[in-house]
Amino acid sequence: MARELRSVRTRHDDPDIPEGIEARDLDKGARVELKTLSKENADWVAQHLVMAARLIDEDPELAHLHATSAARRAGRIGVVRETLAITAYATGDFALALRELRTYRRISGSNDQLPLMVDSERGVGRPDRALELGRSVDRSTLPNDVQVSLAIAMSGARLDLDQNEAALAELEIPQLDPNRAFSWSPDLFHAYADVLEVLGREDESETWRERAARAEDAIGAAQSVDEHETIDVVEEEFEIFDVDGEDSVAIGDETDDDTEVVGADATEDESGSDASDGTVSTDR
Repeated sequence: MARELRSVRTRHDDPDIPEGIEARDLDKGARVELKTLSKENADWVAQHLVMAARLIDEDPELAHLHATSAARRAGRIGVVRETLAITAYATGDFALALRELRTYRRISGSNDQLPLMVDSERGVGRPDRALELGRSVDRSTLPNDVQVSLAIAMSGARLDLDQNEAALAELEIPQLDPNRAFSWSPDLFHAYADVLEVLGREDESETWRERAARAEDAIGAAQSVDEHETIDVVEEEFEIFDVDGEDSVAIGDETDDDTEVVGADATEDESGSDASDGTVSTDR
């Protein structure tokens, strides 16, 4: 009877770690979280997390296997449960993603994955609960990029319920500024364009798609831009505005192919090229 009642763990074969993958390849903050583990175990888990991050776009199923392996050795570590949730979401397993996101939130106390939780509620067919969850947190306490992602998820839930006008209103947040571009602006502009199209406002929709395309082009030219770096797309001259401690940039109406890296802290390295703070100017 004891044997019959014993917890049975689903069989899982750990995927191989390719040669050259090192624990130090993992983000420094994530490595700090793993310090509660033994050195050998921490390195092993870190390698699987590195692989999950590298494979998430091209092979989400394999990425999820790596995340599952990490979770079996470090299930009480926030970044591990977060990775497991993200890879589950990428494979379409929204129920598992939601469960793991709740665990991550409980462990970390962070609301940064709230947009993914809202979208996972949509994925399991509960748009009403998605809206309730999204309203449960004061959005002003969230980082700007998380506020944007949450607005997009909430708008999607409204669309699920055929509340199209409300879906548009969800996206009309301070970050929806057609004159300034952040790294998260293209997604917000595209989402706004999609809802305008649903509402039959094709001309306005096309305008916002063009704005999204200009922001995407500038970000692509920057090569590497995180959510706190911004793109300068100006018509005649470089102009930076400071908004809540983040640099933002003006967007012009017409584009060309001339792109240069600029910034107040730019310096010249030994090769003669400019090194900057990550702000990019695209002359318009």
